[in-house]
Amino acid sequence: MAVEDTLKPVVTEEANPNSTEKPIDRYHEEGDDAEEGEIVGGEGDGDVDESGKSAVPESHQLEHSWTFWFDNPSVKSKQTTWGSSLRSVFTFSTVEEFWSLYNNMRHPSKLAGGADFYCFKHNIEPKWEDPICANGGKWTMTFPKEKSDKCWLYTLLALIGEQFDHGDEICGAVVNIRGKQERISIWTKNASNEAAQVSIGKQWKEFLDYNNSIGFIIHEDAMKLDRNAKSAYTA
Repeated sequence: MAVEDTLKPVVTEEANPNSTEKPIDRYHEEGDDAEEGEIVGGEGDGDVDESGKSAVPESHQLEHSWTFWFDNPSVKSKQTTWGSSLRSVFTFSTVEEFWSLYNNMRHPSKLAGGADFYCFKHNIEPKWEDPICANGGKWTMTFPKEKSDKCWLYTLLALIGEQFDHGDEICGAVVNIRGKQERISIWTKNASNEAAQVSIGKQWKEFLDYNNSIGFIIHEDAMKLDRNAKSAYTA
């Protein structure tokens, strides 16, 4: 399913009001000047349907359902078991539901330090222990403080729009808010599938026009070595 075909009818410029380059500009077609809510008729004068029936907006189904998760830093500091403060927020399965949620939630630059905000395929928990994530790993990009909003949106659009050649390998994405930086990571299923992982890393960089090198850390290595874990692949 092409993201251009599904997102165009419902996007608004509210998605990223602080950016001079609107994330959804490329989804608008030249000459499409109809205002929101305007009913556009066909060729010729035509007759107006006076039946009184209300038009039902078309719903654009996504290939997968996705769930937003939030790890609250104020609760996380008091937890006894890792992941016990992680909570699912909402599951969406249409383009309209995504924009309704995104336009009414805090973007990364407005989240408190220590917060983790996830968007994962439905029925996959964003935990190393989840059976689907257990043998995988993650690609990570870093950003200065309050500079990840646009890239977070572009990452979400690439995920839900199935823009990756190896999209079946993807579990979801997370943005981590830390003291001096923000990090966005894409989690995948099978770390041993080098070709698929490298393809995902390279495509992600292209989608975001990200020029720095990024590394892929295997979850198992991260669990054993923590911050000393080395990148298995780079892109």
